[in-house]
This record gives sequence, C-alpha cells and structure tokens, in this order.
Amino acid sequence: MPLSASPVVRRARLGAELRRLRRRASLTLEQVCGRLGWASTSKLSRIELGQSRPDLADVLDLLDVYQVQPDQREVLIVIARDAATGRGWAKSLGEMGERQRAYAELEAGAACIVEYQPAVVPGLLQTPAYAHFRVAAGALLCAEVDVAADVRARAVRQEVLHRPDPPRYTALLDEGACDPVGTPLDVWREQLRQLVALADRPNITIRLLSRDAAPHGGIHPLTGFSHYSFPDPADPRTVMVETLTTDLRVVSEPDIARYERMVDWLLEAALPAEETVALLARRAGWPEVPGPRVPTDDPELVGPAEG
Repeated sequence: MPLSASPVVRRARLGAELRRLRRRASLTLEQVCGRLGWASTSKLSRIELGQSRPDLADVLDLLDVYQVQPDQREVLIVIARDAATGRGWAKSLGEMGERQRAYAELEAGAACIVEYQPAVVPGLLQTPAYAHFRVAAGALLCAEVDVAADVRARAVRQEVLHRPDPPRYTALLDEGACDPVGTPLDVWREQLRQLVALADRPNITIRLLSRDAAPHGGIHPLTGFSHYSFPDPADPRTVMVETLTTDLRVVSEPDIARYERMVDWLLEAALPAEETVALLARRAGWPEVPGPRVPTDDPELVGPAEG
C-alpha cells in the first residue's frame, strides 16, 4: 500500500516550521535549550535541520515554549507524528543501503518526480541486467558495494511506478544515456525495449535531448538530478543531486526554483515523447513502436511541481 507522507520530507517541514516559530519568538538556540534543560544546542539544531527523527514529547515542549495556538499546534503535531514514523516505512522499503533509502523515501511519498540523467538510464527504469552492469561498474570504485543487494533494492524502488496511485514520473535523458558504449549489446537492447514498454504507461513520460539540443541560453546541467513534489503542497519540494561519493539534498526555495527553471528549459529542448519512443524502438531493433502509444507529454504530467 502507498504511504501517505515521506518521513524525511515531514522532518524537513517540521524543522523549518520550528525554526520559524523560534525566530518569531526572538529566541536563540541557547535560550530555548536552557528553558527545556537540554544539555546542548545540537539536539535542537538537528531537529530544525530535519536531520533527526523527532520525539513527540520534545516537539510538544517546543510548542509550549513558542506559545503556539491550538489550531496550528494540531497541524504541527500531525506533521511531527509523520516525521517520527519509521517502522512502517522501513518494512515497506526492505533492506537497502543509506543512499538508496534516501531516494526511496522521497519516491514513495512523491506525487511528481522529474529526473534528468546525462549518462545513464535512471534507476527507476533499469532492467535487472542493466542495473547489475551499472552497479558492478560502480563497485570498481567502492569495494564495499553489495552488487546483488543494490540491484534488489532498485527493484523494490521501481514498484512505486506500478502501484495503484503512482507518482507522475518524467525522465529527461541526454541521448548519450541511451548509447550502447561499454554496455553489452544484449543488455543494452533489453534496456531500450523496457524504456519503450514503460513509456506506454500513462504516468510515465520519457524524453530524449538530442546531441544538438540547445536548452535556453545554451545552459546545460553539469550533473544528473531528481526533483520531487508531494501531495501536500506545503511539504518542501526537494532536489537530489547525485555525485560520485554522496548525494546532495536541496530544499531551499531559491535553489529549487533554479532547478525548476532548468527542468522547463530541458522540456522545451527535448524531443516530444512520441518521437523519443519511436527513436528508442528503432535503436532497440523494432521497426515500429509495439502497441498503441498513450500520449503523456501533457504539461500536467511532466511539470516539475505544483504551487
């Protein structure tokens, strides 16, 4: 069953709300912790940054200090309970490493996901064979990677696109992401055929940026990123930027706005969904796209966020 709200997103929202309330009360971290008898400011700092699972009793104490009115208090208590949730989410996501879990929590609670990838097929769209090839290649840099477990984790994450109420998902891929360079030919063809099949689902849109595509003003992302928006528009929209060794979570409104402008420019430059699917089918060895194509390049299905 789908989960109602991502704990990691709720923690970020709760932290931002508590920080705003503290500043409205003209209190410093030290003053609040002194009133509550907390040993150091690190506990409150981690709560405000959304870096720790909050204890409901601590949140209630903070709301008392900030003299929060009953109606707002009830809203924040609901958010705090969502932020403290862990057991149900852990069970639904199964065993996976920290990096994959960070993505899985965002994906499972998202209403809309937009991914840009310059070099590889996104994990949510990968076949088991392609995923194994990519993870094994990455393991050359990190011997601690459990390739089989990582591939299984990607399969668990992919279930989000096939549940009864899936998120709207758009993949924006540079043409090079679908090149066979370095990939076994059978694995590459199977992967392209899976992209064609997945693109027929009404919640999934795949669009290629050809090598001569020129996004607005010639600007182009330097690395892949994923943009998430959520059913509750008050939950902070989030961007994850993947790097070689770690992942950067972006939640600041000005930064998010820049990524959303970049998404709009990439959409303007990308091939239409139908042309993308036809091109992928030809590369996979299919002369025609199998089966009817449901148009999914409606702006309501591919836009980065609402509100």
